[in-house]
Amino acid sequence: MNAPIPHLAPAAPLDGGPDRSFLQDVLSGLGAPRKQLSAKYFYDRRGSELFEAITRLPEYYPTRTELAILDRDGPEIAAGLPPGAALVEFGSGSTTKVRRLLPHLPDLAAYVPVDVSEEFLRSEADELGRDFPRLRVEPVAADFTRPFGLPDDLKDAPKAGFFPGSTLGNFEPEAAAALLGSFARTLGTGSTLIVGIDLVKDKAVLDAAYDDAAGVTADFNLNLLTRINRELGADFDLDGFSHQAFFDENLGRIEMHLVSRKSQLVTVAGVPFHFASGETIHTENSYKYTVPGFRALARAAGWEHARVWTDPDGLFSVHALKASTIRRH
Repeated sequence: MNAPIPHLAPAAPLDGGPDRSFLQDVLSGLGAPRKQLSAKYFYDRRGSELFEAITRLPEYYPTRTELAILDRDGPEIAAGLPPGAALVEFGSGSTTKVRRLLPHLPDLAAYVPVDVSEEFLRSEADELGRDFPRLRVEPVAADFTRPFGLPDDLKDAPKAGFFPGSTLGNFEPEAAAALLGSFARTLGTGSTLIVGIDLVKDKAVLDAAYDDAAGVTADFNLNLLTRINRELGADFDLDGFSHQAFFDENLGRIEMHLVSRKSQLVTVAGVPFHFASGETIHTENSYKYTVPGFRALARAAGWEHARVWTDPDGLFSVHALKASTIRRH
């Protein structure tokens, strides 16, 4: 869990019935040899509320640490963006973080928030426009994991990208590199990208961040089963599953799982699935990087590393990249 991921793909009901892609993903995931569910389905209304609660927990450092970096180093970060740039935020969601940079960017050609949730996107854009009346805001409703176009009248403006929250860590490294390559194609050669990346650190700190003492992250993970019960006609017994999160040092990632407490049978839309006692559903990965490791990943995707800013404890990092090579696919 890094930042909300509803912005990667929607899961809205179709014609008042269950979302067909949601149902298909759940059936195929539970039918896999190692059961899994996509983290993008965490974020129904209750899941989003729980995630916001997680960001305020004492154990969960990423959000407050990245905000502190943007507050402290915002002028320097902004100074590295080209004058008169169009600033494109991928998966913008809430505008909390970009607001840290905007006061230092008085000459932006435009701010272009990109998000798949059009209603929320428009609402946030309107509010931002009221708070920054001189700023041109051009929202684009699109899934940033797929190719999309920027407004035609901004094609000649220099481009900069903003991708905070360490959302990149939710992607497998190969997919993360492909996404960075896609950003380079969208922004163009010579563009700048500011990206938040969570860092490898003491295992105890990471484990606590994803398994807090108050049990909020456990509720967040289990809420996925509640959603499946409600929307897909499943019969998961929530007391029959427990939350598990741990840092795998070999793979460099946090894994979140739901663990079956007993041998049990669960049905989803009438399809039965057997769970052995101790069997898990893998619900999320969150990759952590070293600074050199992320530089190598970015370079493989056509980006040269320009600057990095970290907090005093080395928990989190914000990177400035320059697109040196556009890799067509």
